[in-house]
This record gives sequence, structure tokens and C-alpha cells, in this order.
Amino acid sequence: MKWPNSEELTLTSTVNLNTDNNESKIPILGLGTWAGGPPPTKGTTLRAVLHGLKIGYRLIDTARLYANEREVGQAIRQSGIDREQLFVTTKVWNDDHGVQSAQDACNSSLRRLGLSYLDLFLIHWPVENLRLDTWKGLEKLLSNGKCRAIGVSNYTIEHIKELLENSSITPAVNQVEFSPFLYQRDLLNFCQSNDIQLQAYSPLTRGAKMGGENLLDIVSKYRRYKKTPVQVVVRWLLQRNVIPIPKSFNEDHIDENANVFDFTITPKDMSDIDGLDRQLRYCWDPSTGQKVRHYSDPKTFMQFTLPPG
Repeated sequence: MKWPNSEELTLTSTVNLNTDNNESKIPILGLGTWAGGPPPTKGTTLRAVLHGLKIGYRLIDTARLYANEREVGQAIRQSGIDREQLFVTTKVWNDDHGVQSAQDACNSSLRRLGLSYLDLFLIHWPVENLRLDTWKGLEKLLSNGKCRAIGVSNYTIEHIKELLENSSITPAVNQVEFSPFLYQRDLLNFCQSNDIQLQAYSPLTRGAKMGGENLLDIVSKYRRYKKTPVQVVVRWLLQRNVIPIPKSFNEDHIDENANVFDFTITPKDMSDIDGLDRQLRYCWDPSTGQKVRHYSDPKTFMQFTLPPG
């Protein structure tokens, strides 16, 4: 897939996904809606998505797990923006794996969203012994038009190799945790070489490293950017041809995350930011199934631990 030149990037820029996925055009920056625990207070997602759409976001990322698909759909309808101008992503969760179950999960998500099709449907987690059957279900959804593109999330290189060896359809996207502090260079190169677009969730480390001395040193050293650490990180991702989907329910932060198209990071500064990598994860580790944190299942509000992939 070919990205625009760095100097030409705007909030409305898109890149084409691979030919297996209809060469759908995906925006280069998205709005994430994961709350990081129990579902957000009623109306929180609605207000955030409405604001994002108002200022120009066109990629909205949700999931059944987030328990906010209805509010995302409500925001889309209230925005008055033509459906064809939007790119909506949701995901199949662990207890919906399987050929038929994945298709049923998609239909349920479409009902909650109030949509007739998805722009992108992802396998949220590579559940062992089930993920290949689930992918077959997604292939059916792609062929019948319920999904314009299909992909995966939290997949390692080995997971993707397994999928490619057992399917004729290449995933359009692999959505993973990715930041300067978790610079998965090998995974990025592998995905790019196989025409799979990498997306970054938690690109801002949930704020944990945005005040870190190393990053602040870089920002202060190159004051000519006149940008916040958050904006420098989002821009770094874009110049690495990775689609960031930072989540926020704060309008000021949503604005800040999108105000990254009036500067370009120099090659030297890009290299300095690359050097921040410490392989620090703030979410789950799909290579080991190691519990980094607990997450709440919106169906039960009980705590669960993710299985190894």
C-alpha cells in the first residue's frame, strides 16, 4: 500500500487497503473508543464521537467488548455525515469465535450500530485452536458484503504466518499496541512486506510516558515544532506509515491528537524517537498471554485474563 508523502498528509488523507479487501480507503488517523475498564457513562461515547466527526475524524474504532457500539451508531446518525464518507471498525470477541459464531457476532454488531455493513471487522484476539475457523467466518462476511474489509488484532508474526498459510485472503489490517516505547519494528516490516496495514492502539501509552524525561528532552530540544509530546508521538507514527487510533473522551485531547498536520519530524528526530523503544507494554502480550493488566468483560463486569494466543 502506498502512503502519501509526509508533507502531504492531512486529516482527510487515506491509504488503500490490499486488493483482497476491495482496496478500501482507510483514513490515516482514527478515534478510539475503548474506556479502559467498565463501559463509559451513558452519553460519553456519543459526545466524543460526535465531536470527533465534527472536527474531521472519519475513522471510528469500536468493539463489542467496549459495550458502546450503540452510542457510536447514534453519533453517526446524529452527525448527518454520509455513511460512505465514514470508516467504521468493530471486532469479534473471544466468546464469539467460530465460523458461524463470528458471522452472528458481526450481524449483532451491525444491529447495535444501526448499519448495513462494516468497513472493517477484526478478530480481536488470536484465540488458540479457534482463530482459523473464525477467519473463515470473516471471509464469508467479506464475500457477502457485510464487511468491506477484514483483519486481525493483537497478532504476532507467527500468528499471521499461520493465517497466510491457511487462507487465500490476506488481512487488511493488524491492530496492535504500538508506540515509541513499544516499537515493534519487525512486526511493522513483516506487515508492510505482506501488504497488511498496521494500526496502533494505545499509541500514547495511556499517558503513562507522555511526561517521561526522554520524550520531553526530544520535544524541548527541537522547540521549533511547538508541539506537545502527544502530538510528536502521533506524528511519528504517521511518518512510520502506522495508523494511530488514540482513544479519548475529552474534546481538548481529541483536538490535540488531530492537530499534527502542520509540521514534519526530521529524519534525525525520527531516529531519536525510535531510540525510546523499551518494549514496554501497557496492555496484553499476545506472544505469551502474560497478564499485564485486568480488563472487565462488559457482559458480566467480572474480571478475566486473556488466554495465550
